[in-house]
Amino acid sequence: MRFQVTFDASDPARLADFWASALGYIIQPPPPDFDSWDDWATDMGIPEENWNDARALVDPAGDGPRVFFQRVPEGKTAKNRVHLDVNVAEGAEPAEQRSVVEASAERLVGEGATLVGPMEEHGSFWIVMRDPEGNEFCVQ
Repeated sequence: MRFQVTFDASDPARLADFWASALGYIIQPPPPDFDSWDDWATDMGIPEENWNDARALVDPAGDGPRVFFQRVPEGKTAKNRVHLDVNVAEGAEPAEQRSVVEASAERLVGEGATLVGPMEEHGSFWIVMRDPEGNEFCVQ
């Protein structure tokens, strides 16, 4: 069974760019016969002020779920009830895992994330972060 993860956003393009980098995903290519999503939107008669109403990411390997970003009028007001765990240290040697996680978190801060703090429990290490719109996620 396939599924999609959907984020509400005030700026879908910005959030999609951030998460594409965080997940190693790509912006979903436009439909066949279109060179860009702007060309598609023009052809569909979508006003230019609505071109950033949505964005989608796909896993270039075709394994992971599609991630969709939709513009909503209200901002984030509470802690997420669901969050993503970005597994950057998967396959790393135990002695290297912490440095891999810390380096990834530092890179994501440079791309607009904020650091909430490191966590360690039962021999596992992860860093809690927020994306550019305040959605919590973990890097582990």
